[in-house]
Amino acid sequence: MPAALATPVQNLPEAVPAGNGPVTARVAVGAQERVFPGHYPGFPIFPGVCVVEHVHLSALAAPPEPGLRLSLAAIESTRFLSPVFPGDELEVELAWERRDGQWRCKGVARTARGRAAAVRLRFSERSGR
Repeated sequence: MPAALATPVQNLPEAVPAGNGPVTARVAVGAQERVFPGHYPGFPIFPGVCVVEHVHLSALAAPPEPGLRLSLAAIESTRFLSPVFPGDELEVELAWERRDGQWRCKGVARTARGRAAAVRLRFSERSGR
């Protein structure tokens, strides 16, 4: 993951080693996240854009091939299914597919309460360092 990546979230996801199934990443949504004071005062909810960002960062942390350098080309779709609150742990399950010269990633973000979001992202391969 690029060191200078600009992101609205504070904690970064960590990929969890997996067998032959989908890749999983986990990240704690800490109460100290900068977005909580304004979203919403007295009833903090993690913004949907931050959930999408965690799926994006999870994909960068767990690319479909070791050493592959990816760049987000598009957010193809998002569906928010339940809220994410301070103190939740997000588990992001990723499924990769190569199509039309690009990588597509289906990510499902879950909390202990169940599915929070389903996100489809498209990535291009980057060259160089």
